[in-house]
Amino acid sequence: MTDLFTLDFSRISQADFARVGGKCASLGEMTQAGVAVPPGFAVTTDAYQAMLAHHDMRAEIERHLAGVDPFDIDQVDRAAQAIRIRIRSHKLPPAVETAIRTAYAQMGADMPVAVRSSATAEDLPDASFAGQQDTYLWVRGADQVVEKVRDCWASLYTTRAVAYREKNRIPHIDVLMSVGVQKMVNARAAGVVMSIDPVNGDQTKIVIDASWGLGEMVVSGVVTPDNFTVEKVLMEITNRKISDKHVELVGDAVRGEAVEREVPEDRRRIQCLSDAEVVAVAALAKRLERQNKCPQDVEWAIDADLPEGENLLALQSRPETIWSQKKAETPKKTYATGIMGIVGTLNSALTVKR
Repeated sequence: MTDLFTLDFSRISQADFARVGGKCASLGEMTQAGVAVPPGFAVTTDAYQAMLAHHDMRAEIERHLAGVDPFDIDQVDRAAQAIRIRIRSHKLPPAVETAIRTAYAQMGADMPVAVRSSATAEDLPDASFAGQQDTYLWVRGADQVVEKVRDCWASLYTTRAVAYREKNRIPHIDVLMSVGVQKMVNARAAGVVMSIDPVNGDQTKIVIDASWGLGEMVVSGVVTPDNFTVEKVLMEITNRKISDKHVELVGDAVRGEAVEREVPEDRRRIQCLSDAEVVAVAALAKRLERQNKCPQDVEWAIDADLPEGENLLALQSRPETIWSQKKAETPKKTYATGIMGIVGTLNSALTVKR
């Protein structure tokens, strides 16, 4: 039953996409390819479907959403909120809860983890759901993991996600949710790297955004990150812009949560990565592009707890979509440019203490 409801990343491939969603399938592929990835497991879509069946929720969800006008945000919000409340009010089926607790226990006692949604409609070139479901950082203890898994399931029915599916005529009940439970990274610095220049589509360039602490400060646009351009063949830094990085998101072991804090004055305006680390991040993106046979959009982190040379970790890799879609559109359309225009919706709003 554990194999049905949870799968370790080391056992996941793209063949498991329907059971683990885009994020977890990517993490499994990278793990199997020998890329350094924080360990973890996926709570499969079988677990989500078992929850729906156990509480007979499919008909209830369809009833709440019947006749909803996707352009009436108040109407969508009322229906979405009612569904989220119902999902959060139910206990998990005993077999599902046991499987999650068992998989979490195998990671180590009270291991701090990130709990991230991985919907089956995420990371598709023509129907990206990135950022429409929840992510929880620095979750500790089996009770909290079980609760956050249920919260991720509920986040399939945020107002934004429901409106998106309605407008794109995607049947709500067909979109399933897997959840990734992954060892929390003690990030000294983190960010996003694109194996293509997102401004002009130049595939000879790799572009990196980086800041102190966890990468959520970068992808959410809270800080202006350091920006580096690396020439892909020679692996040389050809351009750099060092920014005033005023805040960072870090784990607080005592409070057991991720907290936002001011960056000390002596670190705010200095380069958050060494040149060697910049090249290493670029090499990671180049490797993943080669592995996936298309330009990649990669989240990464430098783990302060690991030795130099072994501390660069891949947190997520997905095909670059914005530039590809841009080329397919007519020239009359306008688009946000720059790396933040591409990654601004990668992660959802986080539960962060300020």
